[in-house]
Amino acid sequence: MLIFNYTDITKFLCILKKLNKRFLETFNPKIYHKNSYTVLQNKQWKVLFFGTDEFSVESLKILCNKYESKVLQRLEVVTTQQVQKNAVTKYAEENKIIINKWPIEVNKCEFDIGIVVSFGHLIPHKIIEAFPLGMINVHGSLLPRWRGAAPIIYTLMNGDSQAGVTLMKIKPKKFDIGEIILQKQINIDENETLPELTTKLAKLGANLLEKIFENLPSFLQSAKPQDDTNATYAPKVTPQISLIKWNEMCAKNVHDLHRALLGLLPLTSSYENKKIKLRDVKKIESGSIPKMFEGELPGTAIYHKKSKTLIIKCKDESFVSVKKITVQDHMQVPDFLLFYF
Repeated sequence: MLIFNYTDITKFLCILKKLNKRFLETFNPKIYHKNSYTVLQNKQWKVLFFGTDEFSVESLKILCNKYESKVLQRLEVVTTQQVQKNAVTKYAEENKIIINKWPIEVNKCEFDIGIVVSFGHLIPHKIIEAFPLGMINVHGSLLPRWRGAAPIIYTLMNGDSQAGVTLMKIKPKKFDIGEIILQKQINIDENETLPELTTKLAKLGANLLEKIFENLPSFLQSAKPQDDTNATYAPKVTPQISLIKWNEMCAKNVHDLHRALLGLLPLTSSYENKKIKLRDVKKIESGSIPKMFEGELPGTAIYHKKSKTLIIKCKDESFVSVKKITVQDHMQVPDFLLFYF
């Protein structure tokens, strides 16, 4: 039987309290001592950036500025190897940032955090775990809406009136399912195109990324889970997505598809078993359409001499105009004259 006097018990309890406090600070990342939290808040971060394209570069510019202003202690990039240098490689070379080729091995605690922007590869669990603060993704949609590789395309193609950017934590095995750190919404103009919206969202994402570095630990702690019941998906697009289904699509659907694929793929249809590419496609008011379309099927096209365009009938008595088509070589509409899809 052990016998302690009052002094021994008091000392023992004080020691136990200190050990318990130290244990919590070490193993529970959500509990910080006031002084240690201040150290983390003012820390010079070591960042490894993953990206490929122009959308990525806007965020990389922010991180480069942070590195030059000593907010970051270290900055390197990871990108894919291609025959032609991608946008991230070019920017990194111009600004003397160290480039690592994907796939990569990351030593544990070599960097504090990983930042992923338009990278296109699923990050293995081993790499995510190598970063003490985990990894963050800058995603071009209002998650959980439009999870996947082509969120901006699907936003426009589906005629959404709002778009946005989400900063989220990266999880292994699946894309775009992590907790939301920060999110911002913007309105979309009805004629806004893929290049225009991509540029706008790239800058918005970069601004949000800059904001979280004002107090990185706090933002990471306040992240909230996504509502999976509201999830929609935006998988990688293939050329087949450009095919117009005249019997199923109204003029707005065709116009939305055109602006969603502008600069990436032209819209397509067929004539006498030949593939036709349609360019400069616009929705037009039904009231200005001649009566000669009465009774005609969707897909019927008539040449409009005054505007030098083809007017094509869509579903629900709606119409689009087309100024240029391609069969083998580019053709102006007057050269193609009258046709039926």
